Amino acid sequence: MDTPRKSRAGFTLIELLVVMAIIATLLAIAAPRYFGSLERSEDTALRQSLTVMRDALDHYYGDTGVYPDSLQALVDKRYLRSVPVDPITQRSDSWVLVPPQGGAGGSVGNVRSGAEGNGRDGTPYSEW
Repeated sequence: MDTPRKSRAGFTLIELLVVMAIIATLLAIAAPRYFGSLERSEDTALRQSLTVMRDALDHYYGDTGVYPDSLQALVDKRYLRSVPVDPITQRSDSWVLVPPQGGAGGSVGNVRSGAEGNGRDGTPYSEW
């Protein structure tokens, strides 16, 4: 006499392998897009921070006739709320301060990123 088999709950090894293969395929498609968008957002944030600091330098020069001696002077005089963090280096003290041209007074006429490497467009961060 045949005894009825009890149905067992759970997944077979084949089912688990198929599900894992599907998940791996989806990750292989999504991961490059995620990291690409992350790099794009860091580049955009760096460009925006440089624009804001350069605008503050121009306003400071327009108001006082000289450039500031440090980025902290822009914060002290309320041209910036705080010295921005470089999104590439994740530090606010890595900015490269460029002296003003044309004999203008002060120490900081321009600011550049101190990050190593290149942006997504191939230009070095230090040239932005």
